Amino acid sequence: MTRTRQSSAVRRISVALGARSYTVHIGPGVRGLLAGLVRDLGARRAAVVSARPPDETPDPGVPALRVRLADGEENKTFATVERLCGAFADFGLTRDDVVVSCGGGTTTDIVGLAAALYHRGVPVIHVPTTLLAQVDASVGGKTAVNLPHGKNLIGAYWQPAAVLCDTDSLRTLPEREWRNGYGEIARSHFIGAGDLRGLPVAEQIAAGVRLKASVVAADEHDAGLRHILNYGHTLGHALERATDYGLRHGECVAIGTVFAGRLAGALGRIGADRVAEHEEVVRAYGLPCALPADVDAADLVPLLRIDKKATRGLSFVLDGRDGVELVRDVPEAEVRRTLAGMPREGRP
Repeated sequence: MTRTRQSSAVRRISVALGARSYTVHIGPGVRGLLAGLVRDLGARRAAVVSARPPDETPDPGVPALRVRLADGEENKTFATVERLCGAFADFGLTRDDVVVSCGGGTTTDIVGLAAALYHRGVPVIHVPTTLLAQVDASVGGKTAVNLPHGKNLIGAYWQPAAVLCDTDSLRTLPEREWRNGYGEIARSHFIGAGDLRGLPVAEQIAAGVRLKASVVAADEHDAGLRHILNYGHTLGHALERATDYGLRHGECVAIGTVFAGRLAGALGRIGADRVAEHEEVVRAYGLPCALPADVDAADLVPLLRIDKKATRGLSFVLDGRDGVELVRDVPEAEVRRTLAGMPREGRP
């Protein structure tokens, strides 16, 4: 995978939600804006929940409780949320204070849900430090934790007061974390972001955020249009569960994107060239296209049934001649045939 070049410009994108509108700041050094934003909120104290080392955790500029949290799906449980809320209570945090998250996508989800639930809602500012969190997880107000039954089954909508996507944080990301984020960028190609291959990483992040901001502004609570943001995610979430999170979220979304293209082709929604484009784009980002060798395709179908969008039969967000949309009641036999036809690891 070729690493895209950096850019020194700071980009600001508004998520337009009336009185709850906020700005996403993208660029090098933007974590330094935190203290000013906290001051603008009028917060007297802050609870800073961080998965980063202390010297990489920004100063909120007010007396602060600092809580350590580890990124990772294994920590994305309601027990973790309860622990955070207990720490907030011990500190005496009020609705007039602020919670700050600093870490990857799981940290954003966990801390966002804790902020949504504590005192029925405390302001939260996200400082995402991974590509996945910057391009997607920190924006839009979706917060959630997992159950043994499936991913993101307990959650709430709670919009942040601001998001600080400091691209300096990406300098130390391991290669796999870059791939994790590029899974979301690759799927953005098919839902309106355009071809982002080869652009500076800040432009890729900004394009993904700009697209998400426009969708969230039109459909904050996932009643219709916002479904398109789940492109590739239905199979992706099932693969995460099937591999016990051995595959990262973005890797699973990449495989799910290839599957979505193949399923749309099998249903006659798109032609062969568009189907092939799905694999071409995913491969261009150095992402996997094949199902893991040790996952039985038949075992994925029950996991697909508990997807949050599956209110009537199996449901997938699919490409089509009129654009991407949520398709309900997809015949299970076609889903099984498409899964069986997917490439497999280790097969030529």
